Amino acid sequence: MDRDASASDEDDDLETLVPQSRAKPPSPSSRSRSPAAFHVSGLRAAVPSSAALLGRLLWSRRYLLLFVALPLIFLVLFVSLRGASSLRLPASIRLPSAASASSPAASRMREAELRALYLLRSQRSGLLSLFNRTALSVPANTSSSTPVSLSDLRDALLSQININREIQAALLSAHRSGAGNVTEDGLDPDLPVAGCKRRELPYNRRTIEWNPKKNRFLFAICLSGQMSNHLICLEKHMFFAALLGRILVVPSQKVDYQYDRVLDINHINDCIGRKVVISYEEFAEKRKKMSIDQFICYAASPPCYLDEEHIKRLKGLGISVGKIQAAWPEDAKLKEPKKRFVADIMPKFTTDAEVLALGDLFYADVEEEWVMQPGGPLAHKCKTLIQPSRLIMLTAQRFVQTFLGGNYVALHFRRHGFLKFCNVKKESCFFPIPQAAECILRIVEKTNAPVIYLSTDAARSETNLLQSLVVFNDRQVPLVRRPEHHSSEKWDALLYRNHMGGDNQVEAMLDKTICALSNVFIGSSGSTFTDDILRLRRGWGSASHCDEYLCQGELPSFMAEQD
Repeated sequence: MDRDASASDEDDDLETLVPQSRAKPPSPSSRSRSPAAFHVSGLRAAVPSSAALLGRLLWSRRYLLLFVALPLIFLVLFVSLRGASSLRLPASIRLPSAASASSPAASRMREAELRALYLLRSQRSGLLSLFNRTALSVPANTSSSTPVSLSDLRDALLSQININREIQAALLSAHRSGAGNVTEDGLDPDLPVAGCKRRELPYNRRTIEWNPKKNRFLFAICLSGQMSNHLICLEKHMFFAALLGRILVVPSQKVDYQYDRVLDINHINDCIGRKVVISYEEFAEKRKKMSIDQFICYAASPPCYLDEEHIKRLKGLGISVGKIQAAWPEDAKLKEPKKRFVADIMPKFTTDAEVLALGDLFYADVEEEWVMQPGGPLAHKCKTLIQPSRLIMLTAQRFVQTFLGGNYVALHFRRHGFLKFCNVKKESCFFPIPQAAECILRIVEKTNAPVIYLSTDAARSETNLLQSLVVFNDRQVPLVRRPEHHSSEKWDALLYRNHMGGDNQVEAMLDKTICALSNVFIGSSGSTFTDDILRLRRGWGSASHCDEYLCQGELPSFMAEQD
C-alpha cells in the first residue's frame, strides 16, 4: 500500500552515526608507572622456590589484613560522620538532621548501622578464614605445597563482593525516602552488580497446535497505528486462526503494509510444519469468488475499527463485504477493552463460513499471559514465529560487527509526540535529558558497555545534549546511530542490492533487530516499538535481567502543566 514517507513506524528515522570520542592511548612510560594489576590466573603459576613463595604469602597476608581493616575503618568514619554527607547519594536519598535524632528516621539509621556492623563482622570472618587457608598452604616442605584453588578463591571473593553490596544497601536504606527504586535482586539500582545475566527460557510453554481446516480462512485486517501496532495485531490474528482452525490471509499491500519486505512469511510455515499463512495474492489464486463471507467484529465500537475508506479499498480489490456485526455489542459502552479467554472466544467466532474476518485485533485483550510468553502461544520448532526477514537479519548482524561489537547497550529513546502523550498519564514517561542520562549511566555501570546503540526520533539538539552527559569514568560513551548509506560501506549492501534500502518500514525493522540483539535493552514505556523489541528478545533468548524502561520506577524531575 502506498504511504507517505513521513507515515512510518513510530520511531522510523534517518539516522547518522554520532562521532565517537577519541581517547589517546596511554604512553609506555605512563603504563610503566601504573600499579601492577592483580591477576587471579597468576595462582596457576608454578612455585619457583620456598623463599619466593613465603615472600609472596607475607605480602598477600599484609594485603588481606588491610582488606579486613578497611571496612571497619569505613564503618567507624560513617557512624562518626552520621551518614558521610560528603558521599554522592542518589537524589531520592535524604539525610536526617541532628534535630530529628529521636525520630523514626534516627531509629532506622541505628538499625541500619547495626545491620552493617553484623555484615562487616561476617565479612571479616570470611576474609580471616581465607587468610588462614592461605597460611596453612605453606607446610615445612614447600615443594609439595598445594595452594588455594582458583575456584575457591573466586567463590570467596564473590561472596565478599556480595556482602559488600549488602553493607552498602543497609547503610543507604536508612536515608532513602519512600520505597525507592529496587531491582529484581532487591538492591538499589545505583549499586553496581556483577554483570547482567540472560533470562532463561521456560522449559515448558503452554501451546496450542495450529491445524487449519482445508479451505477455511481468516482474513486479517489491521488498521490501528503504524507498523508496530500492525505486527501486534497480526500476531493476535495468528492466535485466533489457530483457535478456530483456519489459514491466515496476510493483507494486500494495497490496503496495508507490504509485510513480505519486513517479515519472513515462509519462516512461519516452516516453523509450524504446514501451510498456515498465505499472502493475499496466493489467496486470490485459490478463490474464484473474492468475498468475506462473514464479518464478526471483536471490537464493538466502531465495529471492527473499520471506516468507510478501508471498506472502499477492500471493494477496490474486488472483495465483496457481507454484513458486519459485533460479537459483543454491549462492549460499545465500555471505556477499556474487557479481558477475554478461550472459553469466551470459541462460541462467538466458530462458524462454517469459508472466509471469516474479525476486524482489527490490536486492542483485543485475550489470554495475555499465554500470548506474551517467550515464543508465543503456538506450538512450533523455532524461537519465535514473527521475526525480521533474512535480509534484515543479516544486515543487522553486519552493522553490529562493524560498529558495535559483542557488548553494547541498545536504547530506544522515543520523543516525538511523547511529551503530550506521557503527561496525560498518571505517571509520566517523558523525562528531561539530564535525568535520562543519569538513568542510562546506571545501566552502563552495570554492563561496562563501551557503546550505546541509539534508536530515536529525537531532534539533534536533544541527542547532542544527551551525548554530552553520558560520561562514565571520565570517558564519553558514544551514542551510535545508523549512518546514511554510503557506497564505500558494505554493511547495508544486501538491502540496496535487493532494492530495499531507504524503505522506512525496512529501516524501522532493522532498528528493532539491532536493539533485539543487544546485551541489554532500555526501552520507552508506552511505545509499541519497544514492546515489539521486547517480544523479539523474549523469543530469541537475548532478554537480560537488566532490561528495563528508561528511568523505570521514577517520575520526571520536572513536569509542564497541561495545556
